[in-house]
Amino acid sequence: MEAWKDLLDAPQLLALAAALGWLSGIRLYAVVFLVGAAGYLGWWTLPAGLQILQHPAVLAAAGFMCFIEFFADKVPLVDSVWDVVHTVIRIPAGAALAAAALGAEGQAAAWVAAILGGTLAATAHTTKMTTRAAVNTSPEPFSNIGVSLLEDGFTVFLLWLAATQPLVFALVLLLTVAVSVLLLVVLFQFLRAVLSRLQAFFAGTRSPQGS
Repeated sequence: MEAWKDLLDAPQLLALAAALGWLSGIRLYAVVFLVGAAGYLGWWTLPAGLQILQHPAVLAAAGFMCFIEFFADKVPLVDSVWDVVHTVIRIPAGAALAAAALGAEGQAAAWVAAILGGTLAATAHTTKMTTRAAVNTSPEPFSNIGVSLLEDGFTVFLLWLAATQPLVFALVLLLTVAVSVLLLVVLFQFLRAVLSRLQAFFAGTRSPQGS
């Protein structure tokens, strides 16, 4: 538990900022709730810029939205609509949270954290949104539920790893980003092929009238 409380040395601050950026692109409300709850319960000593997350009103709002997202994220098509809507929420939130984590280190550190946090959030969000679009091409709902539960567990795991093993977290994050970039390339090609087939199908159904 001591490793969780002493969260103010440089490696853990950097790991926390990176975790907040990346995971905001996947589970923003869960991240805000879990980090705030950990601070409220005394498990973590949060940086000054993040202590607002411990406020009961913030915890209540984040907990409510986390509850809604938990179920919305497991319904086919609803999850994709949810992701599209949250494009304008997750990315700036990831930048803001990362900046708040390093705000006490100075304005330069906060701006660097905001840029990197926003980039990580954008990468994670794009990967998540593209993955869900690909999964939604399957008619059964179990793949959506499985992927969503995997994201839930991965969020908790990365937060724990950032707090307890920042160097290991850095390696895991680098590997995750690399896999995400490769996955994006493959998924974009897959979705483009699906769209081409749909266009060909609809064009084929209309061709008799045009002939």
